[in-house]
Amino acid sequence: MTTFSEKIKQLRISNKMSLEQLSVEFLKRYGAKISKSSISRWENGQAKPDIDDASLYADLFKVSLDSLIDRQPSEKIETIAAHIDEDVTEEEMEEIRRYIEFIKTKRK
Repeated sequence: MTTFSEKIKQLRISNKMSLEQLSVEFLKRYGAKISKSSISRWENGQAKPDIDDASLYADLFKVSLDSLIDRQPSEKIETIAAHIDEDVTEEEMEEIRRYIEFIKTKRK
């Protein structure tokens, strides 16, 4: 099972972000002052973010907070994509790629 700290580190790395870039992104998008040293402690399992910061992390990387903390929803929902429409935007395709990478990290 992948730990919370491993998941958040993998999300940052798979999105090619340094600790500094991630810290700046939190401030820019959410006005949240989260230091790179705090993020590093989270990623190394030395500390855990509060629920608000963890929610921002999930929102920034477009994943559910439940998936970050390995919480299973009360009822299982299964979705299978048959194809991707031609009118999908580049941003939507990038989000799909990030999600695929996140799912792959859960195997390790």
